[in-house]
Amino acid sequence: MVSVDPLSSLLSGIRAEGSVVTRAVLTRPWTIRFADAAPLTMICVLRGGGTLLLPDGTERAVGAGDTALVRGPEPFHLVDHPATVHGPHAAYEIACFTANTACAAQELGGIHWGADSEDATALIVGAYRASGHRHERLLRALPPLLVVEEDAEVCAWLETAAADAARQSAGSQALMDRLLDWALVCTLRSWFEQAGDDAPGWYRGLADPVLAPALRSFHDQPAQAWTVASLAARSGVSRALFAKRFTQLMGRPPLAYLTECRLDEAAALLIDTDLTIAQVARSVGYADAFGFSAAFKRHKGQSPSRYRAAAAPAVPGALRSG
Repeated sequence: MVSVDPLSSLLSGIRAEGSVVTRAVLTRPWTIRFADAAPLTMICVLRGGGTLLLPDGTERAVGAGDTALVRGPEPFHLVDHPATVHGPHAAYEIACFTANTACAAQELGGIHWGADSEDATALIVGAYRASGHRHERLLRALPPLLVVEEDAEVCAWLETAAADAARQSAGSQALMDRLLDWALVCTLRSWFEQAGDDAPGWYRGLADPVLAPALRSFHDQPAQAWTVASLAARSGVSRALFAKRFTQLMGRPPLAYLTECRLDEAAALLIDTDLTIAQVARSVGYADAFGFSAAFKRHKGQSPSRYRAAAAPAVPGALRSG
């Protein structure tokens, strides 16, 4: 059996497929408005730099080697300098998911491929959108903006792949999609490691010698009838020690964590599949639909059937990145 850790499970809900990636080379003064309403946008700075301006007023400078992830869906800006927006400047917009909007690099008027001038800023931009709702658990674990500094390896690989994609050589689309997936995983792992105590509890738990075996066992087999005692046995410690350590590190008791994970997965299955409520219940570890429905209503505030009906019109199309 292949082990599935919590981060891998979360990342399964957001992938690049049919990506459209822009490599922008800009000469100051300039601004870029990101208007995709994408759940997640990646910006990798190859050379030069700028300042990210978020709707909540956050300003964050990024430079060469930095990789930024911005959580959507609100529009945001990247500018060469915060003062630029108040004076004459070249203004660009990237909105690859919007109908009738050009997003290919060569069509963005001034954002171009080719040799960089000394004062130019070169970027790789990829905006993810998701299929279904499983990605929402990942987004809840992230801040509105995270920056991994000097991640030169990610930027270098993406630049090579973007250049290949621009030549439209055989396999370039698949290469770009998979490298964007790889870049997202690398960036998130680096950020979680750097975040220390600010990282989500489940991530810190994976590095804990007591909790890690139990967490991996649960995420491998979430439908199994786990108890605190059986999880403690997987970790080789007493029930009392396991429960205390789990609550301290994860911020909630073991069974509360298991229930939350199961019902989050159930919510995704209700929206993203045509499984019956009874089938969803069994797949996440509930023996009967009645008990599952009661637990789901306590967690989500509405019954599984109402939740599915309310969300049905909003189910997006195929996962892509642009």
